[in-house]
Amino acid sequence: MFENYEETLESLKQASHYRDIRDFEAKDGKYIYYRGKKLLNLSSNNYLGLADNSDVVRRFLSDGGEKYSFGSASARLLTGTLPVYRELENLITDLFNSEGTLLFNSGYHANVGINSCIAGKSDVIFSDKLNHASIIDGMRLSESKFFRYPHNNMDALEKLLKRERGNFKNAFIVSESVFSMDGDIADLKKLVELKEKYNCILIIDEAHAFGVFGKVGLGVCEHEGLIDNVDLIMGTFGKSIGSMGAFATGKKVLIEYLTNKARSFIFSTALPPINIAFSKWIIENELPKTYEKRMKMLELGQKMGSESHIIPVIVGANDKTVELSEILFQNGYFTLPIRPPTVPEGTSRLRLSLTTDIEEKDLEKLCDIIG
Repeated sequence: MFENYEETLESLKQASHYRDIRDFEAKDGKYIYYRGKKLLNLSSNNYLGLADNSDVVRRFLSDGGEKYSFGSASARLLTGTLPVYRELENLITDLFNSEGTLLFNSGYHANVGINSCIAGKSDVIFSDKLNHASIIDGMRLSESKFFRYPHNNMDALEKLLKRERGNFKNAFIVSESVFSMDGDIADLKKLVELKEKYNCILIIDEAHAFGVFGKVGLGVCEHEGLIDNVDLIMGTFGKSIGSMGAFATGKKVLIEYLTNKARSFIFSTALPPINIAFSKWIIENELPKTYEKRMKMLELGQKMGSESHIIPVIVGANDKTVELSEILFQNGYFTLPIRPPTVPEGTSRLRLSLTTDIEEKDLEKLCDIIG
């Protein structure tokens, strides 16, 4: 009965595609303990060092955090909303100067929910080829037609818009701002220009930029002064903010539509109130202190050849990528091999993910090994 599964798993192992869940002994700031070794953690999205920060947790609890429960036991549309949920949504709405905000349980929940329901049978989505799997999954679940344009290729996108826009009622352009596996940044100014020229709705995923880019930390849209030109912005609390959950913020009509149509929102038990309260507390109390550290992190990333705090080291072959990961492990670095389907075939890589705790001197040996 299970032969097909066993054969598939064996083929994954032979192709260096096999994945397993690693059991870590402990985490300590920028370090992680694994297989008896203390390693510099370069595979985390804990960009501001707030996750598992015991000092931050103590201050949150002493500032009223202890009053929140560890479970909501209900979906938001039933009994899963307490005042703190609205307080966080209002905070995000105020920060972005938007018309409304809706919380989701994760970035995956948000992107699947948005992209599966936002476009109907008579609509179309234009999506960057390297957008996250959650965006792709959402589009596949939708009833709309969708096209994936070559990565960051604005000329190709415009050709698609010229050819296809007139065939559909509503059109959506969807892109990440900072691409999670390449670390490069979308041409948001051109996306805004094309959105306006071809009467489209623009959706930007700021998952890896929220809490990192911008004076306030709202993302690349803030950094480039384009928040008001984007119709819907998605961000997460599970990366820079060190908590859990995600949000969509933007036009009131879109937020109301998601509230009524996004199945990943409607049919999910709400996040625990303590997570909601912690995210709100972090954004109000810790994020404003991080500007200088965030800028230094981005400068280090740029010095290493990236546009952001994510540095791809593209190796190509799966086995060679796994081998390099193991060599770095033996030299005190934890950086996981990223392989298809996460990235295109032939572009397996190490994804070096910086945090504000990592200094240039921490990476000198690593650069020598890779070089």
